[in-house]
Amino acid sequence: MINRDTEKDASIGFVSLGCPKATVDSELIVTELQRSGYQVGASDEASDVVVINTCGFIDAARDESLEAIEEVVARGQQVIVTGCLGAERELLKTKFPSLEFISGPADVGPVTDAVKKLLPQSHNDHHDLQRVRLTPNHYAYLKISEGCNHTCSFCIIPSMRGKLRSRSVADIVAEAEQARDAGVKELLMVAQDLSAYGVDSKYQSLDSQGEAITADLYQLLLQLEGLVPWLRLHYVYPYPNVDRIVELIARGVALPYLDIPLQHAEPRILKAMRRPAAAEKTLERIQKWRALCPDLAIRSTFIVGFPGETDEDVGVLLDFLEAAELDRVGVFTYSPVQGASANELADHVDERDKMDRQERVYEVQAEISRSRLERHIGKRLTVLVEEDGTVARSAYDAPEIDGQVLLDTPCDVGEFVVAEITATDGHDLDGTVIGSQVTVR
Repeated sequence: MINRDTEKDASIGFVSLGCPKATVDSELIVTELQRSGYQVGASDEASDVVVINTCGFIDAARDESLEAIEEVVARGQQVIVTGCLGAERELLKTKFPSLEFISGPADVGPVTDAVKKLLPQSHNDHHDLQRVRLTPNHYAYLKISEGCNHTCSFCIIPSMRGKLRSRSVADIVAEAEQARDAGVKELLMVAQDLSAYGVDSKYQSLDSQGEAITADLYQLLLQLEGLVPWLRLHYVYPYPNVDRIVELIARGVALPYLDIPLQHAEPRILKAMRRPAAAEKTLERIQKWRALCPDLAIRSTFIVGFPGETDEDVGVLLDFLEAAELDRVGVFTYSPVQGASANELADHVDERDKMDRQERVYEVQAEISRSRLERHIGKRLTVLVEEDGTVARSAYDAPEIDGQVLLDTPCDVGEFVVAEITATDGHDLDGTVIGSQVTVR
C-alpha cells in the first residue's frame, strides 16, 4: 500500500491509468519516490506535484488520460506525465503547455529525477522501504518483459514501449521471492507477449544462483514453482511452445488458466490485423490443451468492426466461439488509434454495425460461459477471499476482469477457503463455505 505516514512535507499526488503492465510501472515509480522521502498518495488539491501515468492504447483510454491531465492542470498544480500517452510528447505539449515533464512508459528514473528537480529533498533515508504495490496485499503483478516484437496493424505498443526486452531470470525470481515474503498469495505474470519471453536474449540468462540457464517461459516457470500458492499467466500467444506450458499447468506448476488475446477468427481479418496465429491452428491447439489439462480455463479478447469486416466474417467468429468453448470473452469494437496502420485500410465499419456485432458475439458467448461455469456446480473449490470477506475468486478467475465466487459466510480477506458451488448466474458463482482457512501449496 502507499505509505502516507512519512514525515516529509513534500506531497506527490499519483494517478495510475491503464493495464496491469502500467500498474507495475506505477508501483516502481511510487516505490522510488517514497524511498527518496516523498509522501505519495491519491491526487488532490493538496498535492505539491501530480504524476499521471497514462494509457494511450485505444481512443477511450487516450480520452481518459487527457481528461485526467486536464483536470489536474485546471487546478493549477505542477504536473508530470508519463506512460504510453507520454510517447506523444508534441501532442501533450501543444495541448498542455504548462506540463513540467513528459516521459514514455516504464521511465522510472526520469520521472523520479523530474520530481526531485521540482521539489528538492534534503534527505534520502528510506532506501530500506519495501516495494510498493498498488494491488491488495494478497496478489501482485509480476512483469517479466517489456515491449513487443509484433506489428499488429491496430496497435502502436511497439512504438510506445519498444521491442521485446526480457528481464533476467534472477531478477524475476528475486521479485517473486520478495512478494512471497510480503505475504502475496497470487502472482499474475504479465507481459505484452508472455510466450515470447527470452526471444530477445536468445533464451540465455542466469538463474537466482548465478548459474547459466535457458531463459524461456518453460524454464522460468520451473524456477518460480512453489514460491507462491497461485501463479497465473496473462497475455499468452498460442504458439506451439505453449503446449509444454500446459503440461506444466497440468502438473500444478501454474493455475489452470490462460489469457490469450486472439482478436478474431476469420483468416482474412487476422491477416489484415497482422496477427501471428491462424484460427484453425488455434482451435486445434486449444483442443490439444484441453486434452492435456481438462480443467483448463481460457479467457480471450476479440475485436469486431475491424476495417473490411463483414457480417459473414462475424459468423466465422461465432462458429469459432462455439467450437472453442472459451470460458471468458471480452469483445471490443474497433477503435482507430493514432499512428496505427489499420487507419489506412479501406471499408471502415459503421459505428452502429460495430455495436450490433458486439452484441451478437456477447449473446452467443454468454451461453457458452454459463455452460462452462455450470460444470463447477456441486464441486468443492479452493477460493481466495477478496473485498469484504464475502467475495472470493477461484483458480479460474483473474481479479477485476473475470467473475467471482459469492460466499454465504464472511471469511478473512486474503486467505484461502473451500467452498461448495451451489449455483451460477452466468457470470459469478454462489458458494457455501465448508472449510475455513486452508493452506495452498
